[in-house]
Amino acid sequence: MSTFEHHDTLSSSVLTPEEGSTPASTKNSSFSDLPGAKQEETSEMNSKKGWVAGGSFLSSLNDDDLNGSRYGRLAKVDIDMPPTLTEIITKNGEEYILLKFMDDDKQDPFNWSAGRKAWITLLLCLMTLFIGLATTSYSSGINSMCADFGVSTTLGEMGLFCFNFACALAPLFLAPFCELVGRRIVYVGAYAGFVIIFIGLALGKNIATILVMRTLSGLFGCVGTILVGGTFSDIYRPDKRAIPMACFSYVAILGTVGAPIYAGFIDQAIGWRWIGGIQGLANLPLLAIIFFSLKETRGGVTLHKRAKALRAATRDERYCAAMDLEAKNIKEMLHNSSVKAVNMLATEPVVFAFGLWIAFAWFVTFLFLSVIPITFQEKRGWNEGVAGLPYISLCIGVTIGFAANFLQIRKYKGILKARGNKILPESRLYGAMYGAGFLPIGLFIYSFTQYGYLPWIAPTIALVPISIGIFFIFESTYSVTSDCYGENSSSAIAGQGLMRNTLGAVAPLFASQFFHSIGSQYAGLILALAATILTAIPFVMFKYGRLLRERSKLAKSQLGGDEQKEKTGLYTAPFA
Repeated sequence: MSTFEHHDTLSSSVLTPEEGSTPASTKNSSFSDLPGAKQEETSEMNSKKGWVAGGSFLSSLNDDDLNGSRYGRLAKVDIDMPPTLTEIITKNGEEYILLKFMDDDKQDPFNWSAGRKAWITLLLCLMTLFIGLATTSYSSGINSMCADFGVSTTLGEMGLFCFNFACALAPLFLAPFCELVGRRIVYVGAYAGFVIIFIGLALGKNIATILVMRTLSGLFGCVGTILVGGTFSDIYRPDKRAIPMACFSYVAILGTVGAPIYAGFIDQAIGWRWIGGIQGLANLPLLAIIFFSLKETRGGVTLHKRAKALRAATRDERYCAAMDLEAKNIKEMLHNSSVKAVNMLATEPVVFAFGLWIAFAWFVTFLFLSVIPITFQEKRGWNEGVAGLPYISLCIGVTIGFAANFLQIRKYKGILKARGNKILPESRLYGAMYGAGFLPIGLFIYSFTQYGYLPWIAPTIALVPISIGIFFIFESTYSVTSDCYGENSSSAIAGQGLMRNTLGAVAPLFASQFFHSIGSQYAGLILALAATILTAIPFVMFKYGRLLRERSKLAKSQLGGDEQKEKTGLYTAPFA
């Protein structure tokens, strides 16, 4: 049984079942004979669907609800139980009574107020922003740190590798534990660990300590990439999810590209240790706010608690939530999060194509941590702090991409409405087809403005389209993958994350050598040509994605329409 049991918040005044009730072992008895329940008279005695309520919640119902048959038969119980839908199902030869939320249930996260959802979204986006800042701010102090420790800068750059590689591997093994213990406890625990690690980064006495701390920082920090998308799926219905997911993509990229703007000045003024020290202090207020105000967002946890209370009150072990019937053991969960993720990356063309595209975008992002200092410090003689200011252009580009993405959202909603809530995943690609081309354009401009005698504004402007393209690649990859694979999308995204963070990890290790050995202009040209080739991916998928999914068993599970909506919360179908 899930470890959520100790969080039970239902009324503790559970009464014992009435004498003469049917024993729990009578599993094949009719629903009207459930132990401890006073059944309403009804003509549909053999129906498998009904609802249950009790205590103060029962007294608040009106006569129409009590006497009508809108939800089927009502089972009254002697505990505080909000009105909850029930359905008798059979799985693996065992009979269960599955609990579901009613449409207007206030405890259903989908029905939370807009303000509460917005607050949770703000907290998670701020957490993602701070984690992104920590990812790359480290790069600004590498030279000073390596000089203090007497080691090569290549060894110092291993800190970037350790952080990203931990982010690549950790989700494959941590995701099952998130399902076992819930989102809130993982958010609070992991973010607290992330903040504590800054102490080691600020006080480390040798390079080995720093590398270990960076690995642990990546381990705890990867929570932002593991859970935020799933949390938005907990509280936003599919047609309301586009804006929160766009916000998440925006802050994730913004934090990653924005850190060198200030980190260089900190290193120059008071030393590299204070880069981690100041960030650790800045994270403390947000950690406190998250600890006190972030609530559990998984609706399945609430239903699990209700099922537990019903089992205790009625002695009927059939009551359960959907999460109780999913993966039964940690071995199966680990298989779904790791083996299945890698398998989907290797065998699903859609997963691999978008995984390769987003991995290249992340590769370019981390490559430019070394490229921009070459362009402005080495070739133009700027000091460390001022040389970080061109990163402002990357932030401007990401912001423009985020704003332009609202055109994609409007287009998608228009298609959804026109087609009666039946829509193909390719409808998510309009923004990518128009916006992702900015990445190769920016790379071409940047590669030919590397010369030191050219005005500094030329390569600075080129950074804007680069980050516009990166944003659209991120947004389209997550959206299309989720729509294509529904309940299997978490495994698909985990596989893509493995490829993305692995390439991001190795990029800084050879970036300087790559640009110095063949020349900045030609290195940039190679990247621009690769980006041009990969920009064909959204166009190919827009035209032939349907044919690829016809050959995929996992994509075929997406049937579209009301059946698909009931199963996964998505209207999308794989075929026209």
